Amino acid sequence: MAKKIRVLVVDDSATVRQTLSDILSADPDIEVAATASDPYAAARRIAREVPDVITLDVEMPRMDGITFLKKLMAQHPIPVVICSSLTEQGSETLMQALEAGAVEVILKPRVDTRQQLMESHVRICDAVKAAAHARMSRRSAPPGRSLSVQPKLSADVMMPAPHGGAMVKTTEKVVCIGASTGGTESLRMVLESLPSDAPGIVIVQHMPEKFTAAFARRLDSLCAISVKEAADGDPVLRGQALIAPGNHHLLLQRSGARYHVAVKDGPLVSRHRPSVDVLFRSAAHWAGVNAVGIIMTGMGDDGAKGLLEMRQAGAATLAQDEESCVVFGMPKEAIALGAAEKIVTLSDIPAQILRLGNNHGTLHMVGE
Repeated sequence: MAKKIRVLVVDDSATVRQTLSDILSADPDIEVAATASDPYAAARRIAREVPDVITLDVEMPRMDGITFLKKLMAQHPIPVVICSSLTEQGSETLMQALEAGAVEVILKPRVDTRQQLMESHVRICDAVKAAAHARMSRRSAPPGRSLSVQPKLSADVMMPAPHGGAMVKTTEKVVCIGASTGGTESLRMVLESLPSDAPGIVIVQHMPEKFTAAFARRLDSLCAISVKEAADGDPVLRGQALIAPGNHHLLLQRSGARYHVAVKDGPLVSRHRPSVDVLFRSAAHWAGVNAVGIIMTGMGDDGAKGLLEMRQAGAATLAQDEESCVVFGMPKEAIALGAAEKIVTLSDIPAQILRLGNNHGTLHMVGE
C-alpha cells in the first residue's frame, strides 16, 4: 500500500479542526496525524513527529500563523497549506504567507450547501496532495522590494468546440498562462522581469475568490506592467496582465482584431474554477496562431488538454521544466500529451514571452 500523506492541522477553532480532520480523513490517501490549537502546540508535535504537510490558520493566539510560518521555513521546511477565512483584509496577509513560503492557499470549509461542501472537499484534499509533492528548501524572509467527487468535467461545458482552420494573423498576440501550486511566486518572477510594453497577458492561477484581487494588487505594485484582477469585458492590452478572479472561469474572446476576456460562473472543470483548460481552450478557439500558451508549476492535469488544442490551432506552446517547478504535475501532463512545443526553465519564460508575443523570433530551447 502507498504511504498516506500525514497532515498536522493547526487552527485555534475546535470546530474548524474537526471539520478539516473529517474532510481530510475521508480521502484514502490522507491521514490526519494530529491537530494543534496554536503554533506552540504545533511545534511540540513536530518535535515528536514531522508531518508531510501542515494546514495552518493565519490568525491565532499566542503566535500568529505568519510568524510561525517564517520560523518553520527557516529552520525545518515543511509544505504548508494556509487555511483562511474569506475576508478582503485577510487576503493581504495571505500574500505575506505565500511570500514566506506557503505553497497553497485554501478557504476554510464551506458547508452551506451540499455542492459547497463537495467543492470544499475537492479543493482541500487536492491542495494537501499538491503540497505533499512540493520541493521545499530553507529560506529566509523575502528581501525588501521597492516597489468523492463527480467525474472530471471537460472544458466543453464552458464553450463550443473550436472551429476548423487556423485563425488569420493580426498585428497583436496574446499570451495565456496557467499555474497552480507554487505559481504565485513563479508568476511574480516572470511578470517582474517584463518591460512596460510587454504583450498582453491573461492568467489563470488557482486561488480562492477575494485573494486573487490582493495578488493582482501586489504584483501591480512590483511590476513595470500593469496587473489587475480581470473583470468581465476587460480588453487585453499591451503592457497589462489580467488575472482570473477566484471561483470564476476566465475565457479569451475576440471582437474584430481585438481581444477581451469574459468572466463566467460554471462547474468545476478539471477539478478547478477557474480552470486553465477553459482559458486555453478559449484561446485556441478565438486566437489560434495569434496566441502563446504557457503552462507552469502545479499539481494535476488542468491545462494539458487545452494547451494541446492551442498547439493544434497553431499557437506557440511552452511548458516549465521540472527543475524549476515547485510541483512538476501540470507541465508533466502537458508534455506527455505532446501539447508543449518547447520545455523552458522559469528564468527563460520572460524572454520567450517577448520573442513570441512581439511577432518576431522563433522558439528557443533552454540554454540557447
